[in-house]
Amino acid sequence: MKFKFKAKTQTGEYKEGVINASSKELAVTILQKNNLLPISIQSEDQGNDLAKAFLKYYERVTEKELVIFFRQLAILIEARVPIIVSLSAINEQTSNNYFIKVIQEMINDIEDGMSFSSSMEKHKDVFSNLSINIIKAGETSGNLKKSVDYVAENIERNYTLASRVKSALIYPSLVMIVFFIIGFLVVSFIIPKLTGIIKEMNANVPWYTQVVIVVGDFMAVYWWAIAIIIVAFIVALYYYLSTEDGKREWDQIKIKLPIVGPIFRYVYITRFAENLGVLLTGGIPIIRALTVVSSVINNVVFENIFLAAAEEVKRGGNMSTVLRKSPDIPPMVTHMVKIGEDSGQIDSVLGHIAKFYDQETEVMTKNLSTLLEPLLMIFIGIAVGFMAFAILMPIYNIAGQIQ
Repeated sequence: MKFKFKAKTQTGEYKEGVINASSKELAVTILQKNNLLPISIQSEDQGNDLAKAFLKYYERVTEKELVIFFRQLAILIEARVPIIVSLSAINEQTSNNYFIKVIQEMINDIEDGMSFSSSMEKHKDVFSNLSINIIKAGETSGNLKKSVDYVAENIERNYTLASRVKSALIYPSLVMIVFFIIGFLVVSFIIPKLTGIIKEMNANVPWYTQVVIVVGDFMAVYWWAIAIIIVAFIVALYYYLSTEDGKREWDQIKIKLPIVGPIFRYVYITRFAENLGVLLTGGIPIIRALTVVSSVINNVVFENIFLAAAEEVKRGGNMSTVLRKSPDIPPMVTHMVKIGEDSGQIDSVLGHIAKFYDQETEVMTKNLSTLLEPLLMIFIGIAVGFMAFAILMPIYNIAGQIQ
């Protein structure tokens, strides 16, 4: 970072200038070592904080961009290009303005003597704890290139895993949203006009048609109030789910849902086994590895399970003891982890667990898409059929009686 400073020399002369330092405290130390008495120090980046916050909100660094970043970095490190030169070269090819600022800050920090992992740690909104710890282990072991490869592969696999579930759910979600929007418009503006014909004829209609008439009349007058209630409910629900209590409750609901619940559980187990295996292979102690993995699972229920496992290991116990007590962990996982602990091959066993549940997730997401499509069509068909039967049949019968 760059700091503007005003200082006094030993002879009382005033000096102004710019100094590079990773922090304000370090800038003060550098000035004092140069026999300068600091009067004021201000970061040049302070004026850019608002712009940076704006970029952070609108230009979030995606997992795809992180994969490209680490892949390019691994190639440059393998070619023995210095880390600062490598980051500068990558920064020139990056299109995300917020990511450009982050990489530039990392370059400045490394130039000031900070390690690569420490510079990443200052940007936890971009780099996960998992990535930071793997890079830190690579710096300690002297094999940074391998660690960067690990991070790139890990982000890519996690991205693929999450995308698989999203792609299976996005189509039915969009269909249902569009269906309810069209249904709201039809009930509010079209149905009242159709039922008006029936009311004008003063004909006897069945109870279900009478229900449609009442609902249509109500919506024709108060559709705006219902729309406000629906929007308010969605906003309130979104706000609640963004709170800690809401997130905890939603995480519990997700893994207990009838059709997609097992898929979510398998995703979290795959993520646990994959990430823990990578950390252990990278030389991270198991207690720290479990703590880091719990923070990237993205589910409070599983996070608590793995934190409890870390506490158990810290007390001298086994991770499998805690996993066995949880109903959300399949028995097969517990048995395999136990075998890995007894044989000393826990990282290898975790790799097999991750592979198995990744394949299971892929099969289940494909089956989900195949299952949901006909169910959606049946649901929409019944809804449309009921509306047509309730409105058009009375009109048809009345027209037949007139003839």
